[in-house]
Amino acid sequence: GSYSQIVVRRTAAPSARTPRPRGIPRPVDCRDSVLECARSAPLWYSRQRLSFFFSLFLFAFTLHAGEAKRIVILGDSIATGYGLDPEESYPALLQKKIEAAKLPYTVVNAGLSGDTTAGGLRRLDWLLKQPVDILVLELGGNDGLRGIPISETRTNLQTIIDRALKKYPGAKILIAGMKMPANMGPQYTTDFEKVFPDIAKKNNLPLVPFLLENVAAKPELNQGDRIHPTAEGQKKIGRAHV
Repeated sequence: GSYSQIVVRRTAAPSARTPRPRGIPRPVDCRDSVLECARSAPLWYSRQRLSFFFSLFLFAFTLHAGEAKRIVILGDSIATGYGLDPEESYPALLQKKIEAAKLPYTVVNAGLSGDTTAGGLRRLDWLLKQPVDILVLELGGNDGLRGIPISETRTNLQTIIDRALKKYPGAKILIAGMKMPANMGPQYTTDFEKVFPDIAKKNNLPLVPFLLENVAAKPELNQGDRIHPTAEGQKKIGRAHV
């Protein structure tokens, strides 16, 4: 079934492969090695519909090598690995992949269960006290489940982007999109889903259209609440085909 067919209570805590442009030679097949693909891929890839880890690795290879850099994941219960061992969350899995690839990056899991875009904005100044080289903006799911006005979610996301880039102009930002279940109403779910690509387009940022793609609505990949991924679901979120 599709995610839109799932019905959940509003009080619940929630938290593609890219087509090749004409004239661009095909790079290494990313199904074989995302690292080789990242080393050879041009920057346009980072603006397309990419897998989560693939986007991050492309970011990593656009930055200069040197001292260790920080990837900050500003998220909600999906990032914290709600109901799981912290080591099973996708940020922890990302760190393991980075270490295996011998890349100089440290992943900071700034996820907070139940957090909204407003909460993330309130926490941002504290997070920005330390350098941010890559910011993964994975917030909005709880806004939707609580029925927070779309305009408020949009404003908060934009303010987070503006504030982060003002402090660290060279930082890379990745937008992780979310969708809502059907019982939020057709108009709200449609408008909510548009927020993330709109924000990405406005700011010329790469977008993961739906963080839970191929995970949502699959009972075997979700816990009993049908919202939070299992350990296997977390693996699928971050699959990079390495």
